[in-house]
Amino acid sequence: MNQKKYNNRWLLPDGIDEMLPPDALAVEQLRQMVLKLYHSWGYDLVMPAMIEFTDSLLTGTAHSLDRKTFTLIDQLTGKQMGIRSDMTPQVARIDAHQLANTETSRLCYCGNLLHAQAEGLNPGRSPLQIGAEIFGNASIDADIEVVCLMLETLQRVPLANVSIDLGHVGIFRSLFEQSGLERALENPLFDMLQRKSIPELKAFLLEQPLSANKREQFHQLALLNGDVETIDEARQVFKDGAADCVAALDHIEAVAKGVQQQYPQVMIHFDLSELRGYEYHTGLVFAAFLPGQGQEIARGGRYDDIGSVFGVARPATGFSADLLNLYRLANLPLPVISGILAPRNSDPGLAILIKQLREKGERVISDLSNGEKTPQQQNCNQHIIHNGRQWVVNDIN
Repeated sequence: MNQKKYNNRWLLPDGIDEMLPPDALAVEQLRQMVLKLYHSWGYDLVMPAMIEFTDSLLTGTAHSLDRKTFTLIDQLTGKQMGIRSDMTPQVARIDAHQLANTETSRLCYCGNLLHAQAEGLNPGRSPLQIGAEIFGNASIDADIEVVCLMLETLQRVPLANVSIDLGHVGIFRSLFEQSGLERALENPLFDMLQRKSIPELKAFLLEQPLSANKREQFHQLALLNGDVETIDEARQVFKDGAADCVAALDHIEAVAKGVQQQYPQVMIHFDLSELRGYEYHTGLVFAAFLPGQGQEIARGGRYDDIGSVFGVARPATGFSADLLNLYRLANLPLPVISGILAPRNSDPGLAILIKQLREKGERVISDLSNGEKTPQQQNCNQHIIHNGRQWVVNDIN
């Protein structure tokens, strides 16, 4: 027998994690707290399926999730299925098809994802995604609400010194449409802007049939990041731009003002070349950061086109985060798990007392050791004894 073969059977695949006591309880308590917060803001909980047919799961603007999605063949239908790698497209499908609501709706969710590939610097491939979305409302107020709810989530975790980045994919889209460049050049140009590779960008622009002014606008777009003065600088750079470019700047500024009114202590940073989720988002994009963390801890934006593939192109805006990552960053104290030890006894009075205690939410542990182990050895700080008249709960001395 190959003993080494059996010694490795307990290993999990790279990037796949599991939670053990008492961390699992702490994460569950955090999940309940955040979902209760969303409920208090008027968001209804949905629980999308873990697996779907890929022609639904990876349709339309969710197509960018292809490389992250595990696929398999359904033995019942022979059709290809996928394990969800993002819940936002699923929630959009539920809003458009299952609920078929014509009014503003607020939905929230929390569930595990599975990624075929790790994302960025994060080695984890099984995040616990939590998020909230507003459907059917294209107003700036809806964008302000989801950014504020994201900040409220992070403060309740709690995480301190959170800052946010604001951007708008409409600025790049407007510039590209005005440029007259071939559509095949959109992704390479987008990639250079996203990486802020200035020398590469300048060399690329010089090779294209663009006016000097248009080259300078693309170049400046990569440099436009900073405090609120960035918006004023952008208005000068794009002063001869299309109306939708100006509207995008107005939108970012209005969202920033609305968020600052409710969270004046939060630092807001503007990055107009921030194009995360470019294939996915249609307007405002935003992300939250912590000092010393290179990657965002939560992100979101507007994605008004996502429901069109399900027959209803409803306006949509929202955000999501990995709750496991938030838990690790918060460095929360572990919950103290203790209980009441109950002796093994068939007395009906004892059974009634145990039932009453459990109904009150107490943790009552039956002593399967038959007294061979102390209550402390079984993580109990109280025990049930008979005082000669009745069964009572006593503290451990």
